[in-house]
Amino acid sequence: MTVQSPPQRRLRRRRRVRAKVRGSAQRPRISVFRSNRGISAQLIDDDSGTTIVAVNWTEPDLRGLAAMDQARRAGEVLADRAKAVGVDSAVFDRGGYQYHGRVQALADGARGGGLKF
Repeated sequence: MTVQSPPQRRLRRRRRVRAKVRGSAQRPRISVFRSNRGISAQLIDDDSGTTIVAVNWTEPDLRGLAAMDQARRAGEVLADRAKAVGVDSAVFDRGGYQYHGRVQALADGARGGGLKF
């Protein structure tokens, strides 16, 4: 049995999820990246391979917040930007992370901002 490091296990889960989750122009994919310092997300149209909108923890209005508040606010900002370009529905790609903590807070913030998934 091969022993894998935690990043290798996460990437394996990420590939497994990506095989099932696909975004389109009408219903893009919300791709989440979580690091020890912050969280970022983007809406991706997999048909054309383009990013529609993105949010990053380094933005000035997110930078000074606590981790959970930052994730929730990032979801709200992502939903606002998505509505501005005419997207109201998306599919959620947790990126191999457990749907818990900051990843869940980002999803709840996006739902609170009016995005459906």
